[in-house]
Amino acid sequence: MALPRGLAATIGTAARAARVQANLTQEDVAERVGLATEVYGRLERGGMLPSVPTLRKLCETLRIPSDVLLGLTPAQENFWTKDAPPRPAEEPAEIRRLVRTVKKLEPAEFRLLGLMATGLLRLRQSRHARGQHPTPASS
Repeated sequence: MALPRGLAATIGTAARAARVQANLTQEDVAERVGLATEVYGRLERGGMLPSVPTLRKLCETLRIPSDVLLGLTPAQENFWTKDAPPRPAEEPAEIRRLVRTVKKLEPAEFRLLGLMATGLLRLRQSRHARGQHPTPASS
């Protein structure tokens, strides 16, 4: 069966616009929807159509009605914020990427990372106590 490029491109464009509006990365959306990042990227580029369950998860994650995602109605700015439950404060993308990476560590590696982070904080406190402020390149 031939891929309906027009529909795939419409969904991809709408998904990307909603993702950018929500200040999410492709990795963030892929993780929340349950797709590999590469698969979600292909979806945004119009190279594939999502399954119906994935389409629903996209709508929920991106807080966009399926009609808009499918190109059936024009997008309305901030329409999804009406009566929406309050969202937790979003962390910066760098922190979300770090957390995704840390989740893949083995328990011993995780403990080692914790010790390293504690050591870095102690080093910073020690420098601060001696009046040595780190330069932007060394922080």
